[in-house]
Amino acid sequence: IATEPFVDEIRLTGSVLANQDVRVAAEESGVIREILKEKGSWVRAGDALARIDGTILEAQVEQARAMADFAAQTWDRRKRLWEESQVGSEIAYLEAKFGAEQSAASLRALEERLARTTIRAPFDGILEERTIEVGSMVSPGMVVGRVVDLDPVKIVAGVPERYAADVKAGATAVVSFDVFPGETLRARVRYVGATVDAQSRTFPIEVVVPNPGGVFKPEMVGNLAVARRELEAAVVVPQDALVRVEDGYVVFVVVERDGATVAEVRPVELGPNQRDLVGVERGVEPGDRLIVVGQKAVADGDRVNVVG
Repeated sequence: IATEPFVDEIRLTGSVLANQDVRVAAEESGVIREILKEKGSWVRAGDALARIDGTILEAQVEQARAMADFAAQTWDRRKRLWEESQVGSEIAYLEAKFGAEQSAASLRALEERLARTTIRAPFDGILEERTIEVGSMVSPGMVVGRVVDLDPVKIVAGVPERYAADVKAGATAVVSFDVFPGETLRARVRYVGATVDAQSRTFPIEVVVPNPGGVFKPEMVGNLAVARRELEAAVVVPQDALVRVEDGYVVFVVVERDGATVAEVRPVELGPNQRDLVGVERGVEPGDRLIVVGQKAVADGDRVNVVG
């Protein structure tokens, strides 16, 4: 047995969530005239997904633009007459100024409404759902699709409250998935919840992992091993070397007793564990020879033959 660096881990099970998942809604009412992206398409932020019939708004914009041009010209002339020649009245001067500003604001509002007849992607991602077809009638707030960002993805898990003082943002986490046996990823804890859930007595943490190929899908189950503390030197034994007894655990070590090589039982006090390894805080020392094969078939004082 030798001392070695060891990480005390908290093992958790969490769920994969998309980095961003938004249901896109219409902002204007009207009939869908054009579908520009199909379900499953990759979209970039600002890409047009569909267009609502904007014929009436286009006419209103043209009317407002003409009125704004007329009001601007009227204001320009009254301004020159009043400021340069004191022709007219101050009231007429102010009315012309107000009319020009009001007409320009009305034009901007209608132009914005017309722009919103094009439904756009809010961020880069995949158009996961589309709930409209050409001819569908939509109104403000009606959901027309769903865009998800899957690179990176988040793994959200609940940590028992007894570890509240041990888990911090930035802690190392080893991520694995049952559907990809043997594969692990190292990541960092990005978020640690500030409150404990009253039902589960856990607080949430969030780990972010890259997902360039989209292989990790939302609602997939992910396993997390979150570092609780790191020990520079610890006595570590394989978990299989432990033998369960009534009052805890024991191990068997090889010792020389009365000129014979025998097995000696040692009660042990266990510390942190890491996958198939366990830290031992008391019971064995560096340099002890631990029996790791056949330990369940020997008793204290049995002669042993060390073969490897």
